Amino acid sequence: MPSARFTLLTASLVCALIILDTNIVAVSLPSIARDLSGSFADIEWVVSAYLLAFAACLLPAGSLADRFGRRRMLLLGLVLFGLASLACGAAPSLVFLDLARAAKGVGAALLLTSALAVIGNRFHQPQERMRAWAFWGACMGATITSAPLLGGVIASTLGWRWIFYINLPLVALLAIMVMRSVEASRDSAAARLDPWGSLTFAGSLGYLIWAMIDANQVGWGSAQTLGRLVISALLFGLFVMVERSQERPMIDLQLMRSGRFVGALLGMFAYAACAQVMMTLLPLYLQNGLQLSAQAAGAGMLPFAMTMLLTPRVGMRLATRLSPAQVFALGLVLVGAGNLLCAWATRHGGYGAFALASLVLGAGAGLLNGDTQKNIMACVPRERTGMASGLSTTTRFGAIVLAIGVLGGVLATRTEQLLYEAMAAAAPGELGQIGAMATRVAAGDLASALALVDPSLRDGLAPLARQAFVGGFETVLYSAGVAALVFAVLVGVLLSRPPVVLRGAEYAPGEAG
Repeated sequence: MPSARFTLLTASLVCALIILDTNIVAVSLPSIARDLSGSFADIEWVVSAYLLAFAACLLPAGSLADRFGRRRMLLLGLVLFGLASLACGAAPSLVFLDLARAAKGVGAALLLTSALAVIGNRFHQPQERMRAWAFWGACMGATITSAPLLGGVIASTLGWRWIFYINLPLVALLAIMVMRSVEASRDSAAARLDPWGSLTFAGSLGYLIWAMIDANQVGWGSAQTLGRLVISALLFGLFVMVERSQERPMIDLQLMRSGRFVGALLGMFAYAACAQVMMTLLPLYLQNGLQLSAQAAGAGMLPFAMTMLLTPRVGMRLATRLSPAQVFALGLVLVGAGNLLCAWATRHGGYGAFALASLVLGAGAGLLNGDTQKNIMACVPRERTGMASGLSTTTRFGAIVLAIGVLGGVLATRTEQLLYEAMAAAAPGELGQIGAMATRVAAGDLASALALVDPSLRDGLAPLARQAFVGGFETVLYSAGVAALVFAVLVGVLLSRPPVVLRGAEYAPGEAG
């Protein structure tokens, strides 16, 4: 039998690979936009295609791992992840890259659910399980901290395609480790697969993201946007009907009767949409707004990432003195304040003020990172913790996808508005190019944006275009900050509610293991 430590190391490194790939791409987005002539909507899809497939497949992937074996799904996930990484690196176009990223998201869902199940299956005693999850958390934190810097170094030296090629030797090494350290295990009592629930959920989320990303080009009131939103709502309604008809649904809708459970889920949503999403968005500002290189932008993320890594220790101490509602609210208040301070720093310019502001944002993110999952799991019966874990992870990554769509729309719209105002005075004859210019400016491809106007005007318009981007990003940060403060109040109120009876027993934070 393989040692428990070797098994834990393997499963933790599999999860670290997913976190690495999720966060390493952000600093290379401007390079991808320039190399493949992409608009801002195009680079949104580079991120969203992966996260959308990942979020949509988490629940069915967990069922597959339980039903057909965790070791088998780990190996299948590694093969799919590796082939998709190769396709991403060799992508000749943005459409090809998006499809490959979606395939990688499916592989990542198989890997994450299987790896977590392996850890849960191998470690049974409370103390050893606590130490195992502490080691897993340390691996995740170290990966989150190092990913932006590593991505910046690779993009600056080898080029953005090696962001994906670097996965190939890692996948090969992990496949060998899985075969040597992970025993075959499965749940003989696993519920049957739920293909209709999976398809309706994925379709609903997909149409919603498609509507939000393309709305900035076709218009929010256009037939295309409204049609996609209607289809998304209909598919979500079908998903609810399918789940209500299941004897053992992927999502137990009865849990939504608990204000505490809903509050914990909203806390996870707010954390992901207002804080974790900044791991993707902030490198765009550092490169496009402050004109840092990819490598410098990766290093520039360290204050945010390091504070996010260290703050959970403070959260553990606060949890002994404050209620879950108070800890949640405090974390979201720090996230809101951090975003607002970052917005202030963008207006005043310079990296120093921005770095200090990002420390506050990172502190709030770190305080919430572990607390969100813990409180969701504490609100459900023990026999439904697997379902709750899948739902919380889906909520996390679904929120990131939605936030990229919404905040990306805010950035594109505000950048275009500010660019129009600036060019109306400086180059009124070029106003017909505003839409095409704005989407390239938002993507970080300033050269392509300026190529659309008269050559004699380019030197004068370049600083105006950069200022329009900075103004757009300032609005993004203000929006995220205000949203986090609103969620702080809402989540604090919901988590303070008394427990409700679920299936004959009361469940409240701290009462369920």
